[in-house]
Parts: sequence; structure tokens; C-alpha cells
Amino acid sequence: MEIKNVTASFSALSQETRLEAFRLLVRHEPEGLPAGEIARQLAVPHNTMSTHLSVLARAGWVNSHRQSRSIIYRANLEHMQQTLSFLIRDCCAGHPEVCEPLFTAFTDCSLDTEKE
Repeated sequence: MEIKNVTASFSALSQETRLEAFRLLVRHEPEGLPAGEIARQLAVPHNTMSTHLSVLARAGWVNSHRQSRSIIYRANLEHMQQTLSFLIRDCCAGHPEVCEPLFTAFTDCSLDTEKE
């Protein structure tokens, strides 16, 4: 992943509604959610949500497919993994103990959601 792609990705997430939409879709993996349901849950007008979802799709954060009359959106977890990998690629400069807490945080994330 190149830095221009990463900055475009972060630019897409730097807006509150888009970040909330992406986090909502991550919680609804692997089924995804219809665009209207995303708009309803975030209390955003449908046309505004459509614009936000388009920005997220262009940046690679979400994928969509048509299911009957609805468009179902899903978080693109592969894109999230690539972006996070880009951020930590140079981590620790040969000292893995420096980055160990970061890796532990990622492996413990499933445990954290079960506590909530």
C-alpha cells in the first residue's frame, strides 16, 4: 500500500458519520447491513448516508452488493488489515518487545467485545 492510498483512506474516515458507519459495519460482519438500516441506526438522512457510503467505497473501506431492492454494505476487512499493516510495518526497528503491547491489543480485541 502506498502512502497516497493510506492518506486517502484516512481522509475518508476523518469524518464522524463515516467513521461511525464503518465501525457499525465492522460490528455486523459478515452479514453487512442495507444502506437504509445504516442510515436509520446512525440517524442520518438516506441521501446523506448514500454520499458517505460512496466516499467509504471509493477509499476502499466498504464493499456493496445488490440484494433484491436493497444495497448491502460490508466492511472491507482486508483493506483495514492492509492499512494497519502499513502503519506497523516499521514498528520496533528490530526490537519486537517494543511493539508487543500493540499486537496484544489486536489479539485481545475479541475478548474485549465479549466483556461489553
